[in-house]
Amino acid sequence: MHYTTEELKEKIKELKSRLSVTVVAHFYQRDEVFEMGDITGDSLELAKKTMEDDAEFVVFCGVGFMGQSVKILSPEKRVVMPKVACCAMARMIDSLYFDESVAAMEKAGIPKENILPITYINSNADVKAKVGQMGGMVCTSSNAKMIIEKALKEGKKILFVPDRCLGQNVARMMGLKSAVIGQDENLADADILCYDGFCSVHQLFSVEDIAFYRRKYPGIKIAVHPECDPAICEQADFVGSTSQLIRYITELPEDQKVAVGTEFNLVNRLRPKNTYVLSSTKPECPTMNETTLEDLYLTLKSIEDGEPINEIFVDEETRKWAKVALDRMLAL
Repeated sequence: MHYTTEELKEKIKELKSRLSVTVVAHFYQRDEVFEMGDITGDSLELAKKTMEDDAEFVVFCGVGFMGQSVKILSPEKRVVMPKVACCAMARMIDSLYFDESVAAMEKAGIPKENILPITYINSNADVKAKVGQMGGMVCTSSNAKMIIEKALKEGKKILFVPDRCLGQNVARMMGLKSAVIGQDENLADADILCYDGFCSVHQLFSVEDIAFYRRKYPGIKIAVHPECDPAICEQADFVGSTSQLIRYITELPEDQKVAVGTEFNLVNRLRPKNTYVLSSTKPECPTMNETTLEDLYLTLKSIEDGEPINEIFVDEETRKWAKVALDRMLAL
């Protein structure tokens, strides 16, 4: 049977009222799915908020590594996902590629004991576990600078995975030298050695887009996410995480025009006036947009029927070390 959007929303609300569930939705989700969220936010906010929630089931509308993060931090919870969508950046690295990156640093003359790995939260559990085992920790786009400052006090070289842009942007912000493994020579001269991963959505923005908006709207502000290329961030008026972008833009005067370099669904919800997407094409994350209202309804119905679909599991050894990496960040 086919239901309209409004019918699906009512059925979802009805199921939520009867079940011990909390629906969690990331900022990049479709509007109609985002509206159904009991808890909304960016990836770390969601993992932390669900730790304090007492529902039996967490229904996570996002991408796979986010559901894993909830399970790692709250193993007693049952985590299900309407769609186990896969973040393209997280797929760019696994435990084997991580080991190869460490080997490349050793080949460049950096002893393994002098390497401190940091992984962006946009990574799967096996990579977080590898990082935890090597004494490293997780970071987010909002705390990456603080985490790296803390890590450098140990006098080691930073292996930053998987997003080269975030690593390069933080290095530039701190006046440090960065290098990309597999692209740059003289790795031993760099302070931060970045894995060659990236977010395909944030690669859509260009310096030509910035020039276009500055010509068309003199005085416009440019606000971008640090997953953008360093050339973009250098020309922006503001660089910040998802939550920081929201705060910055919503606090601007209503008549202040701003062009934003991040995912479309978030930008589209920010302000009704004077807010533009910094791209000639629609910067929509394909995997974040996989989850539909029907998927959410069917997932809730599966819980009611006693046969939950798409439940997230993380083996105990991986969970233990991934949690160590996450806990080191949370302790700061």
